[in-house]
Amino acid sequence: MSENAEDKAVGIPAQADGATLTKKDPAPGEILLKVTGLQKHFPIREGLFRRQTGAVRAVDGIDFEVRSGETLGVVGESGCGKSTMGRLITRLLEPSAGKVEFEGKDITHLGVGGMRPLRRDVQMIFQDPYSSLNPRHTIGTIVGAPFRLQKVTPEGGVKKEVQRLLSVVGLNPEHYNRYPHEFSGGQRQRIGIARALALNPKLVVADEPVSALDVSIQAQVVNLLDDLQQELGLTYVIIAHDLSVVRHVSDRIAVMYLGKIVELADRESLYKAPMHPYTKALMSAVPIPDPKRRSAKSERILLRGDVPSPISPPSGCRFHTRCWKATEICKTTEPPLLELKPGQRVACHHPENFEDQAPQDTVLLSAAKDAVELVPDAVLAESAETSEALAAEVAAETASEAAEESVEKSTDK
Repeated sequence: MSENAEDKAVGIPAQADGATLTKKDPAPGEILLKVTGLQKHFPIREGLFRRQTGAVRAVDGIDFEVRSGETLGVVGESGCGKSTMGRLITRLLEPSAGKVEFEGKDITHLGVGGMRPLRRDVQMIFQDPYSSLNPRHTIGTIVGAPFRLQKVTPEGGVKKEVQRLLSVVGLNPEHYNRYPHEFSGGQRQRIGIARALALNPKLVVADEPVSALDVSIQAQVVNLLDDLQQELGLTYVIIAHDLSVVRHVSDRIAVMYLGKIVELADRESLYKAPMHPYTKALMSAVPIPDPKRRSAKSERILLRGDVPSPISPPSGCRFHTRCWKATEICKTTEPPLLELKPGQRVACHHPENFEDQAPQDTVLLSAAKDAVELVPDAVLAESAETSEALAAEVAAETASEAAEESVEKSTDK
């Protein structure tokens, strides 16, 4: 690798005349992406005839929205369905069920031809900067590929635009003819970012953009993404398992567990007062380097058991097998994702930091009690009489059968 290969990040230059990338002014609060009941089940096939014997429920019914100009962080442990969700909303995978809307248009089942125009607006940054770049192609060919695929000719030509994109992400434009192996991991990730920005997208899905990088390089890439968002008005969905990275870049955060979103809240609410027990356990795992800031409340929560298999997830709440607050209702009834505080939605029967209101099982019992009170007394009395009559009839039949058995036994003797 060349000595000049390690280039420092440079400021985003002013946009030249005819440049593809321009500053955007997204309408505040405008919904850019809406996901409803999204599912992806990967079939398990066995035997000579490859018959389906089961399915891996990677994503199993999630709902969320992404607004223009914001960053939605998605966190969760490995195997919870984060990356699959990212590929579903960019339509790199076909959903099993559910709905994906982009700018109010249903794109759930669009074919290759239907998705081609939308590729300009929806791009993805992949997790591995080593395998996501073709080692046989130069950087100029890789970053310029979106122009060729979309048959777009930027003003000044593809080469000039690619060199400007390299400068935008902090690389030397003169490295246009170099190959991926001549760059470090952080530089390769910058190349992936440049490729994603080529067509001036509205939504960028970043799948673990810094997980494969050294800690010192992670900060550079995160700061670059932040600068690009402020300069170009990008909307991000950033998938990660590093809670400190997500806290730095996100406006709102979704917590996933076993294919489900268990909590969705703004950054401050989620980190200061998490409501789902799983979220609380995740937050307790974040190290606090300053001993003065540590307290009894910051003691780490150790979860018992292993994550259940997505092939046969547990009934009810999927976290109940590892939750210290689980009760019978958690085993039988799946909690819906409800907004229990302004801007904070949680799927839990016994939410944390919610002492001022009854848990959801108490609320359900109260609702059932209220429903009983709405039934007229005459109807209740008639129902009680009917129940008593049926009980008496069943008791008489049981007594008759017992008497017959007694007679038969005495006759046999």
